[in-house]
Amino acid sequence: MSFCPIGANANSAHVGKLILRLLVGGLMFFHGINKIVHGVTFIKGLLATSIFPEFFAYGVYVGEILAPILLIIGFKTRLAALVLAINMLFVIFLTHTSDIFSLTAHGGLVLESVYFYLFASAAIFFLGGGKYSIDKN
Repeated sequence: MSFCPIGANANSAHVGKLILRLLVGGLMFFHGINKIVHGVTFIKGLLATSIFPEFFAYGVYVGEILAPILLIIGFKTRLAALVLAINMLFVIFLTHTSDIFSLTAHGGLVLESVYFYLFASAAIFFLGGGKYSIDKN
């Protein structure tokens, strides 16, 4: 038997899923706003030196605008989380292949925020949106 001072119940898991969705979707949405304001020219340049065609750069709008909105409202939650996780894999592949295990001067991982988005999105994919989402799963 476990003790939880705030009275954990069946809704606690759903509240946790809501918080996770709002955090991941909300924070990633700011990256998407930056892409709207400044465009995707930088990403096109990265893709030009890779095996992917430049038009993939426009996928960042799906991964950083549409998917976060879907996460926030909890619609097609698992698909949105998968898209965001794939977006993070592209970030690693295109800009940080040499930094996968690199540490900063302060001992943290260079890719700390990328890993946060990648693994939190994976968690949302497996957990679903919860009761407080349009999907309700």
